[in-house]
Amino acid sequence: MNSASQETTLKAAYEAARDRYALWGVDPEKALAVLRQLSLSLPCWQGDDVVGFEKKPAALGGGILVTGGAPGRARNGDELRRDLSFSLSLLPGTHRVNLHAIYLEVEEAVDRNAVEPRHFDRWVSWAREQKLGLDFNPTYFSHPLASSGLTLSHPDRGIREFWVAHGLACRTVAADLGRRTNSPCVHNTWIPDGYKDAPVDRWEARKRLTESLDLIHAVPADPSWEVDAVESKLFGLGVESATVGSHEYYLGWAVRKSVALCLDMGHYHPTEDVADKLSSILLFVPAVLLHLSRPVRWDSDHVVVQDDAVQRVAEELVRIGSWNRVYLGLDYFDGTLNRVAAWVVGARAVLKSLTAALLQPAEALQTLERTGDPTGKLVLLEELKAAPWQAVWDWHCHTSAVPVGTAWYDEVKEYSRTTLSKRS
Repeated sequence: MNSASQETTLKAAYEAARDRYALWGVDPEKALAVLRQLSLSLPCWQGDDVVGFEKKPAALGGGILVTGGAPGRARNGDELRRDLSFSLSLLPGTHRVNLHAIYLEVEEAVDRNAVEPRHFDRWVSWAREQKLGLDFNPTYFSHPLASSGLTLSHPDRGIREFWVAHGLACRTVAADLGRRTNSPCVHNTWIPDGYKDAPVDRWEARKRLTESLDLIHAVPADPSWEVDAVESKLFGLGVESATVGSHEYYLGWAVRKSVALCLDMGHYHPTEDVADKLSSILLFVPAVLLHLSRPVRWDSDHVVVQDDAVQRVAEELVRIGSWNRVYLGLDYFDGTLNRVAAWVVGARAVLKSLTAALLQPAEALQTLERTGDPTGKLVLLEELKAAPWQAVWDWHCHTSAVPVGTAWYDEVKEYSRTTLSKRS
């Protein structure tokens, strides 16, 4: 199909969808206006299997495991940035990139407690050229001083002090990234601390963690440049019985310190619904950071797809509507797939979920619920499952000058042939 024929087909489908949505009192143009303002933060670690660029990289640890050996893994910053730039070119909208401290670029080895803003100069230059924001994470795993499975809660004061210094250094980096890209940097703290077998003294471990976090966050962030967040985890490889930084712990700490709480979709019991947590948590913390992931039996960090869990999160976000207090990030690493395609699949899945959610007749649904008509509400919700949101999404991609449908994958295959295949 030539470009003129495609545009005619897409426009006709969009206009038919617009007329259908008008029956429910929904204006797709207003929905797309909101969608265009939303940014996703892509995880840089999907492109290199969480290896990073430290001069003396340690083996993966802290419950993190990347499987698969697909060709084309990025081996340095230039390759990773090239892959990210290409991936971003296939997405409608303006987005962000999430870095870990191990993605510094230095001539000589720099330990974690000595990380400085200048070590990320090349990332800043690239981000400014691309007109995108950067987010940042301390790296409390894959290091000799994290080999016991404990970092900020370690009983050894010297080890704790090392990791506190790392946290302080990373907050300095995050604020600098925000200033230099003119976009607040979300600085998210996650630690692997936990126990393989059931501990008998959780209290002291959590007291030590509190002491460490309080030291790191003694000076509040300037919200113009830095947004602090903390992230819980249910369990991980090697810490199956307990994590020090549980959901309840970080919820309490975030409320006390008035910082953002990160909800990772893979960090809860399988029967817990992250969508259900949003309305409760946003009543008490200043912001929520969402890590959109796809756990399969455990926190396995599979590529996000447009499944029921992601769709429920999207719908809840739309119904709450506090977009200025929500940060959306992807969080996964899969070495079994084409790594560039994995970024695009995940990001498009979230954007499509948001599209479908923004096109729901929220007012009509709320009226049915408030007037005591649960049957009518259910009937409408079921009808919406077959609503023509895909035609609106396709038109959004077309008018954003990015590939429609699966056409983007043809571009990825060509990129793989010309670029990824040449990496050993």
